[in-house]
Amino acid sequence: MTNKISFFCAVAALFIFVSCNNNSTSTEDAATKDSATAAVNNTADWKIGVQLWTFRLFTQSEAIAKADSAGVRYIEAFLGQPFDKTSKDTFGISMSAAGRQKLKDVLKQHNIQMVAMGVTTPNGKDEWIKTFELAKEFGLSYITSEPIKTQWDLADSLAGVYGIKIAIHDHPKPNAYWHPDSVLAAVKGHNNIGSCADLGHWARNGLNLVDCLKKLEGHIYGVHLKDIVKFDKTDAADTVVGKGVIDFAPAFAELNRQNFKGMFSIEHESNWENNVPDVIETVKFYNDQVAKLKK
Repeated sequence: MTNKISFFCAVAALFIFVSCNNNSTSTEDAATKDSATAAVNNTADWKIGVQLWTFRLFTQSEAIAKADSAGVRYIEAFLGQPFDKTSKDTFGISMSAAGRQKLKDVLKQHNIQMVAMGVTTPNGKDEWIKTFELAKEFGLSYITSEPIKTQWDLADSLAGVYGIKIAIHDHPKPNAYWHPDSVLAAVKGHNNIGSCADLGHWARNGLNLVDCLKKLEGHIYGVHLKDIVKFDKTDAADTVVGKGVIDFAPAFAELNRQNFKGMFSIEHESNWENNVPDVIETVKFYNDQVAKLKK
């Protein structure tokens, strides 16, 4: 009897030892897997572009040439910018067919793709349809907008029909969308509405960038890239990205973790008459940040 008890005790001890080792291995494997996942580089589908508001003092054709000279291949157009100095055409839903063709020719000439346009707030179904028609004609991925709350359903439905997303932009408070929670309210129940994350404006609003990005995970279609000179000050001046108060590295890392796929639109609201060098410097900063994520 004693021998039998000793035998069963030995078997039990061996089982416990093996189980503990297996659990330890599983835990270590999980930790290794988490570490590997965190280290994955997901920036292959990122684009660096410029919001043409950066060159708002110039015509759209001049602005596109400036983007080209800064080494940028993608743009976000803004509505109302005159196409050139000779025609009456401005970019928007009323732009003539001839003006649209001229714009396509200029984009092709500079090998530049228009990815988005905004910020726009269409008023009613007719304006929304014309806005989507314009976006479709130029092959846009999303429309940067601050939609009227009562038109969320309408905008979402049309976005689904056209296959073009709506990216809600955040301006400084008291703007209706200054906080990610207000954007999430619009996203709820609307599969085609998401966020255009303006990192500079979040900082102006006194918000933590990474916290904001985490709240909007899975709903970020585009990013506005800008830096400011003072945190939590709604009218803080712009400065060259990387030279202000914003710590961009954690934000880039978070977007990488989320497997963000979209465009960073440089929106530099400073040095208006001669800001191409600032845009070039921002492009370099962006490339350096992306390179660090690849290590």
